[in-house]
Amino acid sequence: MRQSPRLRRLQSDMKALERLKAESSILDVTVPGPMFGGPPEIYVIHFYGRGLSKQDGSNEVHFRQRHEVMIRLGAAYPRMIPEMTWKTPIFHPNISANGVVCLGGYSTHWVPSLQLDELCAMLWDMIRYQNFDVDSPYNREAALWVKEQSVYRFPIDPRPIRDKLANATKDSTRRNDRTHKPLTAPGNGPSAGFLPPSAVRDKPAESPDIVFVNDDEVEVVDAEIVESDIGSETPDIIFIE
Repeated sequence: MRQSPRLRRLQSDMKALERLKAESSILDVTVPGPMFGGPPEIYVIHFYGRGLSKQDGSNEVHFRQRHEVMIRLGAAYPRMIPEMTWKTPIFHPNISANGVVCLGGYSTHWVPSLQLDELCAMLWDMIRYQNFDVDSPYNREAALWVKEQSVYRFPIDPRPIRDKLANATKDSTRRNDRTHKPLTAPGNGPSAGFLPPSAVRDKPAESPDIVFVNDDEVEVVDAEIVESDIGSETPDIIFIE
């Protein structure tokens, strides 16, 4: 039986979230209720990392480490934006006090090709204040606070959503750097101990039988020293093949 475009998209989103979960220590995904044999239409996304929250009636803004967002993929998805509701306290210019999320231009001009893993990356960037807009806020108090505050440096959590993948890439780069480290001695150039003998130019004192070849481009295959008959002052002649 041929699958509908919507069903294929739901399956693709489910696989994308599974990959993202494997590449991230920040994100977890749960599905509330039964799945009825098909891909989920409702997800609860859990984020574990630094965000900000503020209690009602308090002027103190503080860190919050756990965040939950419910995402509902309605009947019009993916042609229409999914419904998102923030379930935990958060203090952000683009998330209202009752949990409505503003995605800027995506809220009015939704892009159907944007998959759920990309949407989760956007939500994480909002949590850690990598992404915010104070000019069109859903929470004016938070927008004003961002403009005036000087305590927090943004982003407040430096990790990308795919932090496991990023760390693995860094570790691989470090190993490659150690493996391919050039053999050099302290100073400006390579150590003489690592050069071929023909490149070492220090002539030993009182060694008339040693001949030095100063052309680094010449490869000596065979050589023979012949005494000169011209005179005692004339140096011996070397024949090179």
